[in-house]
Amino acid sequence: MNNAVDLLQALIVNRCVNDGSPDSGHEYRSVETLSEFFGEPGQVFEPHPGRQSVLYRIPGSDPSAERLMFMGHLDVVPVSPTGWTHDPFGGEIDDGFVWGRGAVDMLNMTAAMAMVFRQRMSGSQPRGDLLFLAVADEENGGAYGAEYLVDNHWETVRSEYMLTEIAYPAVAGVAGPTPAINVGEKGPFWHQLRSAGTPGHGSQPYGADNALIPLARAVTSVAGSPTPVIITDDWRSFVATLGLPASQKAGLVDPDLLDETIDEIAVTDPFFARYVHACTHLTMTPTVFNAGGKANVIPDDAVASIDARLLPGQDEDTVREHLAKILGGDAESITVELVRTSAANSSPPTGRLWESLLDAYELNLGDRSAAPTLTPASTDARFWRRRGAVAYGAGLFCDRVSFPDFLTMFHGHDERISLESMDLTVKFLGEALAAFERRSP
Repeated sequence: MNNAVDLLQALIVNRCVNDGSPDSGHEYRSVETLSEFFGEPGQVFEPHPGRQSVLYRIPGSDPSAERLMFMGHLDVVPVSPTGWTHDPFGGEIDDGFVWGRGAVDMLNMTAAMAMVFRQRMSGSQPRGDLLFLAVADEENGGAYGAEYLVDNHWETVRSEYMLTEIAYPAVAGVAGPTPAINVGEKGPFWHQLRSAGTPGHGSQPYGADNALIPLARAVTSVAGSPTPVIITDDWRSFVATLGLPASQKAGLVDPDLLDETIDEIAVTDPFFARYVHACTHLTMTPTVFNAGGKANVIPDDAVASIDARLLPGQDEDTVREHLAKILGGDAESITVELVRTSAANSSPPTGRLWESLLDAYELNLGDRSAAPTLTPASTDARFWRRRGAVAYGAGLFCDRVSFPDFLTMFHGHDERISLESMDLTVKFLGEALAAFERRSP
């Protein structure tokens, strides 16, 4: 493997699919690939058989100096092959793109950061430690990866600064394409809704206590009801950079006009409208529904999973109050259980690492403009931010895939990244690293 593209292809072919079960993932395959790529084994962590993460370190000359970590994850989500035009685990190159599951989430960045780290291994000693960490289990919350490492090996994986996901293409800015730097993320608050009933024969539904019925109404209400809005400072900063008509920009930061503006944008750009909605609203998405076990038996138990995502300023009370409002008369028959929670988090768009990224953009684009961007999804950065680290996602992409098109590929069909974007991101990250070292206090 000579470059980041070779490594990306190998990581895709490894098929480290995380379906949420403990024995999935198989990240050990990509840990072995990285050992081959770097020419030496790293420090391996394996909290469950096959669920491996690996750390490489270039020790700094000053043990007290601030550390910088490149972090990528190795697992990918399951795939429906029938929706793809290329083998999702073939790592094929076609039309100037590498195709495959994980090509944008986030094996592209894992490979690019590994390439920059390998180049730096033969350079001069940094002042503070430089780390490369590739983790398992990001796609199911990090219990076998980042969360495990932070909770059990903090001094080993500690870093004051981090570059990780999500690296976006440029957004359509006021003066042209503007780089987007991911500075924060919404908080996942996963819930289960459950209803109980009385079993009976499916041939006699009159007056039956069918557990499925109230839960079906509840799921329909969750999916179709407007949700609370919060306009964050990060969102205002992002909107200010956009090359949209003044009326739309005003509407995107006005809670009273927001939904109308989103509907207007959706006419011509539905995927960007979806992103805008997610970055400004509590979102609640029904994802799993289970009831009954046989066609002729009235179910006595029904369960639905809800993927709720909260903005800063929203909490569990926000979700409970919203559910109580929309469920109405069914609220008494539905129990609500919080399954997983993590607060929204962000890093300020200021300071040493932020300015280093702007230095690198200026070298490549001739301008220091950048849009601080929120991701509606969650990343492993949250575990380090809780400990005070500054974490961003940033890269440099060609113009063959737009910001909205890029969003559709996360957990979707036909994930792909251009060869040019891989080269640009490796160059950009290398320059950002050099700028970071120059800015050493």
